[in-house]
Amino acid sequence: MGPIKTVKERCQKCYACVRNCPVKAIRVRPTHVEVIHSRCIGCGKCIAVCTQKAKVVADSYENAVQILAQKNRKIAVLGCSYPAFFKDISPNQLVTGLRRLGFDEVHQGSYGAELLSHEYRKHLKTKAAAPLIASHCPTIVDLIERHYPQIIKNLMPVVSPMVAMGRMLKGQHGADASVVYISSCIAGKFEIYADAVADAIDVVLTYQELSQLFNRHKLDLARLGSTPFNGHQPDRGCLFPISGGPFQVLDIHPDFANPEYICSEGEQNSLEIIRDLAAGRIEAKLVDIRFCNGGCIGGPGKNNRLTTYSKQKLIQCHYRRRDISYREPAVANTEHLETDLTRKFYNKHKPLELPSSESVRKILQQTNKRTAADELNCGGCGYSTCRDHAIAVHQGLAEIEMCPPFALKRLEEDRLILTQKYELAKHALAQEFGEISIVGNDIHTADVLNLIHQVGPTPTTVLIRGESGTGKELTARAIHEVSPRADRHLVTLNCTTLNDSLLESELFGHCKGAFTGAISDKIGLFEAANSGTIFLDEIGDITPKLQAELLRVLDSGEIRPIGSTKSKKVDVRLIAATNKNLEHGLEEGWFREDLFYRLNVFSITMPPLRSRLSALEELVEHFLRHASKRVNKHIDSIDRNAIDAMRLYHWPGNIRELQNIIERAAVLTNDTCIHLANLPVVFTELIGGKASDSDPDAASLRAQMERQADLIEKGLIKTYLHKSAGNVALAARQAQIPRRSFYRLLEKHHLNRADFKHQK
Repeated sequence: MGPIKTVKERCQKCYACVRNCPVKAIRVRPTHVEVIHSRCIGCGKCIAVCTQKAKVVADSYENAVQILAQKNRKIAVLGCSYPAFFKDISPNQLVTGLRRLGFDEVHQGSYGAELLSHEYRKHLKTKAAAPLIASHCPTIVDLIERHYPQIIKNLMPVVSPMVAMGRMLKGQHGADASVVYISSCIAGKFEIYADAVADAIDVVLTYQELSQLFNRHKLDLARLGSTPFNGHQPDRGCLFPISGGPFQVLDIHPDFANPEYICSEGEQNSLEIIRDLAAGRIEAKLVDIRFCNGGCIGGPGKNNRLTTYSKQKLIQCHYRRRDISYREPAVANTEHLETDLTRKFYNKHKPLELPSSESVRKILQQTNKRTAADELNCGGCGYSTCRDHAIAVHQGLAEIEMCPPFALKRLEEDRLILTQKYELAKHALAQEFGEISIVGNDIHTADVLNLIHQVGPTPTTVLIRGESGTGKELTARAIHEVSPRADRHLVTLNCTTLNDSLLESELFGHCKGAFTGAISDKIGLFEAANSGTIFLDEIGDITPKLQAELLRVLDSGEIRPIGSTKSKKVDVRLIAATNKNLEHGLEEGWFREDLFYRLNVFSITMPPLRSRLSALEELVEHFLRHASKRVNKHIDSIDRNAIDAMRLYHWPGNIRELQNIIERAAVLTNDTCIHLANLPVVFTELIGGKASDSDPDAASLRAQMERQADLIEKGLIKTYLHKSAGNVALAARQAQIPRRSFYRLLEKHHLNRADFKHQK
């Protein structure tokens, strides 16, 4: 486990970490992007660029708390860059704060750099592999061990200043002593677990984690007194964290004209100089490389916003200070001469499988890159070239969808598909409901239309009452269309289709885990209809428990999803409908009185079809047009016997029953006209009974033949008018009869040519 971990819930897969990781130690998963610890060099770039804080440093805070609770000796070592991060307090106040936390000793890590100077000089005098590479930066060491193993032999076989301090202090106080190193270096968290230097340091804390410890103990450092440091006072080791500092400690002065000692800092410079070293293009005695800009003061564990120059100046001022107190050892400290400061390095390079050129070509083709010109090499995926990205896909590090041009093209294709589906759905709805218009010119329909136009523009709750099939949902849609919310959602629900618990979840939503089967959060219909309209059909069928919940929503304008403790504000207009007598419900106790009065603010009663038979023919014509489209037939008329039979029927299913009967007849007819025989048997019985009662000869063969001939003649005349778009002269020529005869037929069958002008 490395020091950098991913908080999966926060990761939005923006690929910023992929783009900025210098060694591409990142693997893209379906739900998140994670660090590959075997390739990671601990530079912290992914942490710095992650705006969602999904990449975080593994918390050493709790480990430090556990160490402070122990009874063994606890030693804190302040990394040499600390003056740049605790600038508002004196060093000795910082020591007091650390003592208050429970540390028995506090040392300066700068002394560790001075401990190494003898080892560096010794190796520089030998004829070891040149050029030697300074080994004090853990990120550089990991970079070489994991990615450039060919130059491991050039690494100075010496520990870092941090490990040097740990070994020295453990040598003085025994292996049971706990040493906590505090610095800005995240890679140091990696280093302490390396086999070559294990057990020298117990915990590495960043300055930010140390500040958390101070806050936990409510320590105001500025108000504390001064306590001396333990150990020796460092000299030039204080300059170690800034640019050129290591050469100051080693008393090296590079010759600008003939550089035998090279110093390099920063990500780009470090990578370039390591590539040059691997290629054998550098001739020097010592190459000092530090990955962070400005040296150790630019570490990723920093917690302030000072510039590199400002922090460098703070380090230099700290070096010149003479007011820092130390508690010198009683005996001259010679233990460091016996401290083992050497280390070994190992080849940790794990090469990934390289794909064949054919595999790369196939992956490129999946992202629509079929020629060299298609390879934009834009770097949007995080890789330098499209081929690098294809290789990473083959190795399981990247996804094809990471390519921005490909993703944009796919989004455009998806948008087109969704647009087509939307148009198809809109077309299907248009076929199902047609225009939102209420057909009929009878007085009952006129009254309903007048009420719709009165209540539509208001926010008033509406209760639509009437028998099943009278068009209550159509009326609700009409109210929504003339309201200010017409451009918002109209959400509909039939309350009889769900049981009590499911209906509550459907209306108000639920939280994940609220009940068995609630595997994720669900938005309720009230929330989905926010700023729009919700239509609840058959409101009289809901239980008293849901009636109380619905009343609370109407009164407060808030919903509470099942399993949630928080309410959500919604702005919804409610339209309800019922075929039940709610007044009887009040008397019998199955419907709440307060909810009834809350719903019955404005009531519209839909008339049954039997009370508006004067609009029957108009309704039949309307449904006939829609049925003709649905069954893909040209049907333009219905015979008089069928209409007469319909007038005698009592229509228990109202308009919905009429619509279904017309569609059934449209399927059964074999010509352009619906006949009585195409209707259910009950209609034939009705018209047959009436004919035999009033006129015994009406059902004779001759009478039936004349009636059928008239119907056929009327159907033919309508066909010719339809083809000529109401042009009587053209229709007469097509029918091959005189124009005057055609006019007489129009009068006979009560047809108006103007009705056919726009139907061609």
